[in-house]
This record gives sequence, structure tokens and C-alpha cells, in this order.
Amino acid sequence: MAEPIEILNPTAMDYAIRRIAHEIAERNACSTDLVLLGIPAGGIYFARRLSEVLAAICGHPIPAGSLDVTMHRDDLDQRATPEVHPTDIPVDLTGKVVVLVDDVIFRGRTARAALDALNDLGRPRRIQLAALIDRGHRELPITADFVGKNVPTAAHERIDVRWKESGGADQVVLLKP
Repeated sequence: MAEPIEILNPTAMDYAIRRIAHEIAERNACSTDLVLLGIPAGGIYFARRLSEVLAAICGHPIPAGSLDVTMHRDDLDQRATPEVHPTDIPVDLTGKVVVLVDDVIFRGRTARAALDALNDLGRPRRIQLAALIDRGHRELPITADFVGKNVPTAAHERIDVRWKESGGADQVVLLKP
């Protein structure tokens, strides 16, 4: 594998997160009905960071939790042992504006699974999608409402989002085989 190509360094990653938080605050008028749900694993770190920035912007806490989509995926039969993560829903979602948060959007299948999983948990008033990286190649008609950076890639390439919370440094890299 070739040397990783840095897409976002820690400063650029922080800037993208802050910009997305401002866009979410603006589109939703800093609503007290706003809830962030991170899709494991990277989406959880991203949602927590957005929650902190949004709380500072809006002047009130913005709940952040996690939504495991494993059992709603359409490729379960292709995985030897699916890794199930806990779901943590901090408030009743009925009537709320839920922002699904993922670190990378690619084909759109994880976002579709998240929509299915969310339907099992309540009926939000509105659902939005935030992604730190959009790499294209959609197979479903799903588009993120908030994107940190569009990174055109080849289908065989990989994007690796590294979070300091998982033991590394904040960084997004492109991996070419």
C-alpha cells in the first residue's frame, strides 16, 4: 500500500467540525429540539465534538448519543461476525430534529440503515445527515445535509478518519492500494 495522503490535519479537521456546527445551528435556529446521534464508531466522536461546539454557539446543551445500525444493514449476509455497538438515545426522539452524524459517507447504505434503525426508536419531526467526509460513489439517493469536505475517490481507495479519542491524532487520510 502506498503512503497515506493527508486530507485534513488536526487544524483543518477542527475547522470543518466548527463550520458544520455553525451550519447546523443556523439551519435549525439553535433549537432546543436538536439531538445528535453518532453512527459508530467515528460518528460518535464527531457527534460529541459537534455537541460541544453547538452548546457554545447556542448557549444550551445539545444532547448527543449513538445509534448502532448493524442489524439494519443490507449486507449482514456478507459479514462473518457483525460487530454490534451500543445504542445510546439521550432523550425521547418524538418531535425532535435528529441529526445523524457519520465520519464518512460513501455509498449511502449506512445512512439508509440508520434511517431504518431510527424508525424503531420514535418519530422525529425532521432528520438531517452530517458527514465529515463525502467521498461520492452513492448507490442510494441519499445526500448529506452538512459536509466537512468532499473528497472524490476511486472506489478501491479508502478514507481513514483518525480521532484523538481513539488513541491517535486528529487526521483524515486517503489510502491508495
